[in-house]
Amino acid sequence: MTFSTLALITALGLLGPLLSAKRSWHIPVVLGPVLGGVIFGATGFRVLDATEPTFQFLANVGFAIVLFIAGTHIPVRDPAVRSVLGVGALRAVAIGLVAAVLGSVLAQVFDTGHAALYAVLMASSSTSIVQSVIKMNGLTNPSLLALTAQVAIADVVCIVALPLAINPPTAVRAALGALAVIAAAFVLYLLLRWSERIGLRKRLEEISEEREFALQLRISLVGLFLLAAIASTTHVSIMIAGFTLGLAVSAVGEPRRMASQLFAVGEGFLGPLFSVWLGAVVDLRHLIEHPKFIVLGLALGLGSLLAHGAIRFAGVPASLAVLSAAQVSLPVSAVTVGEELHVLAAGEGGALIVGGVVTILGVAIAAGRATRQMGDPARAQLTA
Repeated sequence: MTFSTLALITALGLLGPLLSAKRSWHIPVVLGPVLGGVIFGATGFRVLDATEPTFQFLANVGFAIVLFIAGTHIPVRDPAVRSVLGVGALRAVAIGLVAAVLGSVLAQVFDTGHAALYAVLMASSSTSIVQSVIKMNGLTNPSLLALTAQVAIADVVCIVALPLAINPPTAVRAALGALAVIAAAFVLYLLLRWSERIGLRKRLEEISEEREFALQLRISLVGLFLLAAIASTTHVSIMIAGFTLGLAVSAVGEPRRMASQLFAVGEGFLGPLFSVWLGAVVDLRHLIEHPKFIVLGLALGLGSLLAHGAIRFAGVPASLAVLSAAQVSLPVSAVTVGEELHVLAAGEGGALIVGGVVTILGVAIAAGRATRQMGDPARAQLTA
């Protein structure tokens, strides 16, 4: 990788804020860099080579940090959220059942044998995207509390389930690898709790702020890369490493300064770089050569919106129900792992990415509807 390439990648990262700047469009910031990667990557001009080792490695680091940040945003310590965990779990299960049926149907129709994979993808949610959309549009509604619990549960379960679903013959190995990462994350959680109890964590934070050492960030990155190393060694996705460590930090309480530092590192550089790589890595030209996978991608995206929209019948406002369908990290992880294991057909990886993009577009439309409804005092509770 050269500095000119890096300059192009960071410039494409600016497409996120540019496309999201117009609030009435309700476009999640992640979509811009992905589209930039598609245009300059394998699908478009082929200026960016997603297989270039440095680009690929930096993207993996960005992926881990994006999932780490997503994990820290799970409100593990919030008593209000814990009080609605039961409701959130029931909704997540209902979505999972609908997704399982749809996954079986799609696997049979397209003759891929990936019913479990499709079900996991359609049942999944992205905490980072959902929270970003809620914050960006200033959404406030009583239903958002249970929705937060539902999305968090779906996020955790689907991240763990993906390695098991993508290739059943290797499910035992994947399960053992996931357990190893989770066990290591739990050990780090115990260490964080111990340091909190004896006052060491607070003292380190004071020294870090006084001397500008960024100690919390440095220590957290050591833990993150250690878990990522375990994940790589055991052949499971590094998304498990990032997410579980984020949960551990959230359970103890994320330091204020570390939160701002993580935001700067993740959202300012490595996160957009990962998004550009995500768009560059998939060759959507395969979809032209195998047009049935275009239909599969659209079906996966619409199926996800349908599965999540089904909780409308449980009293959840339709726009908020659809909002929980947002996903991007899980499809790219599925493509990465699937291509490493050679279990995806040519064009099928592109279909998974198309499905994720469809959910983001659907969420943008749902966010616009929710914003309009909440802006009308007569419909502030989204009862329609």
